[in-house]
Amino acid sequence: MQFDDDADLDTSEVQDVRGGRVPGGRATIGGGLAGLVALVIGLLFGVGPDQLGLSSGGDEPAAAPSSLAQVQRSCAEGRDANAREDCRTVAVVNSVQAFWTKEFARRGGAYTRSPTVLFGGRVGTACGTATSAVGPFYCPGDRKVYLDLGFFDELRTGFGAGAGPFAQAYVVAHEYGHHVQDLTGALARARDGVTGANSGSVRVELQADCYAGVWARHATTTADSSTGRPLLTSLTDTDIRDALDAAAAVGDDRIQARYQGRVTPETWTHGSARQRQQWFYQGFSSGDTAQCDTFR
Repeated sequence: MQFDDDADLDTSEVQDVRGGRVPGGRATIGGGLAGLVALVIGLLFGVGPDQLGLSSGGDEPAAAPSSLAQVQRSCAEGRDANAREDCRTVAVVNSVQAFWTKEFARRGGAYTRSPTVLFGGRVGTACGTATSAVGPFYCPGDRKVYLDLGFFDELRTGFGAGAGPFAQAYVVAHEYGHHVQDLTGALARARDGVTGANSGSVRVELQADCYAGVWARHATTTADSSTGRPLLTSLTDTDIRDALDAAAAVGDDRIQARYQGRVTPETWTHGSARQRQQWFYQGFSSGDTAQCDTFR
């Protein structure tokens, strides 16, 4: 996975609030079994903390915009993305949104860009106050993607996924798949409270995996507005394997086997490891969003 060294990065698409705090704005995830359930669901790439039962109260202050603004200060060009994890996130966000802007236009629509918020510890959102324990998520209330970069260490050490940078890109692209679903109305199908292997929630998550695969297929051919050339210049078979490995690592069956010692398909919310790999690869191999109809 390599970015064009000379491409300009658009840091306006990433809001860096790491390291800042304000008084008040407290929130906790319930303790005991409820807290474990919320943690596991969050680490499965949840849609948003509003679905995890997050509530007010707790002992730690919420994050606020950081005066450090590391992303704005340090992530200017593609060469920065090739050297730094946070800058790589900026580049992936830029690439993903460049693709969806053109894809919506090709289909006669208009794509509304969504920022990614980098936070550490906890963050306030229109969906509630969330901690890093919920993992990366998309909040439909403010149409933003939220990401604590520490999640990628957990993905590798806690879930056994590969450490390659494209595994991280898959996570970001998956969350933007939820933004696309929000714009098209498909995201609402996950909010019926039903779980299980054939539930709307699972179908929404698998479609987001497929959309991530579609982006990956076109990432090295989608031109960047600053140079007229693709921001992502190379993608290898190893990169795709890393994405597939990450998709499998966060399958419901893998998570349940690890955390509760048994697999219960009737409680699935995201799909099995095999399903998640299958739908990412379907998007990648076809490069066609029409092939991502998980509801059919």
